[in-house]
Amino acid sequence: MTIRIPIEDWIDLHTFSPKEIPSLLEDYLLECQKKGFSEVRITHGKGKGVQMNIVHSFLEKSLLVESYRLAPPGAGSWGATIAYLKKPRGQESETNKGKVLVKTLLEKPEKEI
Repeated sequence: MTIRIPIEDWIDLHTFSPKEIPSLLEDYLLECQKKGFSEVRITHGKGKGVQMNIVHSFLEKSLLVESYRLAPPGAGSWGATIAYLKKPRGQESETNKGKVLVKTLLEKPEKEI
């Protein structure tokens, strides 16, 4: 059975079982990245923290995610997490490429003793 979910900058996980979350988030965040979203609010609920732990564990390992944090009070507080997505490969801005290059050039190599 295929379930169609609109791709928006948020998703509510209340209707999904814990075992569905990792594969759902992998597909959903990939589609969000393709649409150009830089961040996605993931509502996992407050409860006992089971869903939140699953979400955070997934985000920690995901190659799609730059960073994440709990949502601010007006956007779900500890019942939601904001995931900041990486830009798709090949779409990094020239500014970011320059920052990486400058940082690399300015780093001093460690001296051998």
